[in-house]
Amino acid sequence: MIKELRVEHWKSFDQAALYIDPLTIVIGTNASGKSNLLEALVFLQRIGSGATVDQAINGNNLLPALRGGSESLCRRPAHEFSLEVVIGATEQEDYIYRIQVRTDGAHVDLIDETLTALVYGASDGEVRKKRLIWTEPAPVGAASASPEGFPVKHYVVAAIDSGMPWKLPIKKGLVTGSILPFELIFADAQEAAVLNVVLDDLKQIFVFDPIPSRMRDYAKLSDRLQEDGSNIAGVLAALDKERRTAVEQSLTNHLKSLPERDITRVWTELIGVFENDAMLYCEEGWSGAVGQTIDTRTMSDGTLRYLAIVTAMLVRPAGSLLVIEDVDNGLHPSRAGLLIEMLRTLGKERGIDVIVTTHNPALLDAAGVRMLPFITVAHRDGATGASRLTQLEDIAQLPKLMAGGSLGQLATAGRIEAALEADGT
Repeated sequence: MIKELRVEHWKSFDQAALYIDPLTIVIGTNASGKSNLLEALVFLQRIGSGATVDQAINGNNLLPALRGGSESLCRRPAHEFSLEVVIGATEQEDYIYRIQVRTDGAHVDLIDETLTALVYGASDGEVRKKRLIWTEPAPVGAASASPEGFPVKHYVVAAIDSGMPWKLPIKKGLVTGSILPFELIFADAQEAAVLNVVLDDLKQIFVFDPIPSRMRDYAKLSDRLQEDGSNIAGVLAALDKERRTAVEQSLTNHLKSLPERDITRVWTELIGVFENDAMLYCEEGWSGAVGQTIDTRTMSDGTLRYLAIVTAMLVRPAGSLLVIEDVDNGLHPSRAGLLIEMLRTLGKERGIDVIVTTHNPALLDAAGVRMLPFITVAHRDGATGASRLTQLEDIAQLPKLMAGGSLGQLATAGRIEAALEADGT
């Protein structure tokens, strides 16, 4: 699973690193860089899924463009950005995947891509690096041209078993996406195992933005959850009977305490003559009163968002990285603790890591002191304006601040940002 994200010259960032834990909370004021950080993960997911660099940035008929398109990707005056992830493989080995892209107006070009193994457990305690895939400039002169006359860029691939590198000539200008899926075709079993670990972790990044207005209609049966949550009923109804029953029971259990009324049951039903569509229902009622059945058309926005988030936690594959911006949007402050506990519990049960952003002081108070090591603050450098990331526990004045109020109170009063400015971080 992904353990760390590093960005360089990406949008509002010069250089920054986000350490990823089972539950990572990113806080910060408006325009501090939180959304820019999450878009880096969107880009990496698209690259790992086979999109070209241009498609990952500017979109196509299936993908929306990143905000601002290619012209807003680099923090000026830079014209190149790089993104890097550290991927946990085994106790003895991690992988570092790095991609570097140059932007020139509307034109984008993948200029460098590397995959490195970090090998632990040496007798001297040293962490050893082993290059697996890297780029190398083509030789100068006639040899740098292919028979068709195109300049050539070489990808150099080190054979994992023998350590002997070989060169794959790639025509410059035609290298528009990651070499990893291409190389997988020619890899032997050992190489394929490494490449699959990296590609799977990139593909399993899921940036989720449930939109209640899109969740109120019938949904087609599907085995893939949409990024806006619009088809949760279709995904649930498409599960096999045994798993569907278990998931619906878990949904019921996690939804019980959300509204003022008791939720006694959550379920989906197939709709239509051909039963290709589904609707989600729940039964609610006061103690001692007759239950009332409602569907998604009459549920509140907060209930629908919470329902979608729980569904994502239950149906995403183990090993996924689930990313949710403004996770508590539409949720009453008194339910913030319920949300935090659900994310922690289901994440641990299902082997899913979660990154969330929030502005809500109630959620920070619900997180409490035990979550201090897992809260990162996005903020702007007072001198340069660049976005930065600082782990909350690394703020020098934090003990003094905590003596004067809860995390939510400190965030509301702007004292966290003031402490960061005083620290010069």
